[in-house]
Amino acid sequence: MSPFLITRTLPEEAADAALRADVLRGLTRTPKTLPPKWFYDAHGSELFEKITELPEYYPARAERELLMASSADIAEVTGARTLIELGSGSSEKTRYLLDAMPDLDTYVPVDVSESALTEAGHRLVAQRPGLNIHALITDFTTGLALPGTPGPRLLAFLGSTIGNLVPAERARLLSSIRSLLSPGDALLLGADLVKDEQVLVAAYSDAAGVTAAFNKNVLSVVNRALGADFDLDAFEHVARWDATNEWIEMRLRSRTDQTVKIPALDLAIDFAAGEDLRTEVSAKFREQGVRHELAHSGLELTRWWTSGPLYGLALARPLPPRAGARPYTSLRPSPSGRPS
Repeated sequence: MSPFLITRTLPEEAADAALRADVLRGLTRTPKTLPPKWFYDAHGSELFEKITELPEYYPARAERELLMASSADIAEVTGARTLIELGSGSSEKTRYLLDAMPDLDTYVPVDVSESALTEAGHRLVAQRPGLNIHALITDFTTGLALPGTPGPRLLAFLGSTIGNLVPAERARLLSSIRSLLSPGDALLLGADLVKDEQVLVAAYSDAAGVTAAFNKNVLSVVNRALGADFDLDAFEHVARWDATNEWIEMRLRSRTDQTVKIPALDLAIDFAAGEDLRTEVSAKFREQGVRHELAHSGLELTRWWTSGPLYGLALARPLPPRAGARPYTSLRPSPSGRPS
């Protein structure tokens, strides 16, 4: 195969259609919501890179340090010849795994951003000329068909991105991931851990206001794409810890009674003073909870690495299907567009 292939299974118009559907559904419900994936236009991605460098924002730093410390162990335990990464982005963190796997045959980065995959792919080809790279442009939450690659395979889902899903969504995604794994394959999952509330809230409400700008950027995305007239100054950034659900919620709180017009959807959305628009859930985890969620989806936690109380990496193997149980769902879209 060519050292670098890129395959698109996400139609060019899919992002626009998904944004329209998410805005229509999220802003006409109570409470109002928008999915966090719409933070990441070019400006939002730049802001997030700045967030990862902030002293308050420990997750990226803790995961990077943990990968540096544990990648050799992960490589030895898995013996992987193929590395698949969901939400790979720039593939920056992946270099620790790649460095620890000199005999790796194939790397499969999966992302919705063609530009990110192309840039990362060409850089990796230059750095690792013996590595085959087959990038996939797709939304792995709605459909994924993996290319044929040599096993064993290690599927990495890092960044604690799993925490942006509520429990039912996590269960569907983990079950779908399970359906992709054969005996001998493994899942490497990044999980931000439950810790002191002050540490958690500070990570999502930094003193410099970078996270506030990042949060409000989702309104800029809707303004630009759908002709909306959100006034960013009419909303304030809120980060709160939900101790019952053990997650951080990021919200945008309306400073006043106002009406926002979205011409592309022929919508006028009323906000009351003090009303919140939820833009992100970021769940935090405990080892026992991770073990339980994996088991429920047909996966067994076999190794657990932590950086003290900050962050965890879970290695899981597929369990054999239980007698009489329904087969685990695959990462293919159902008629509703959601994972089946």
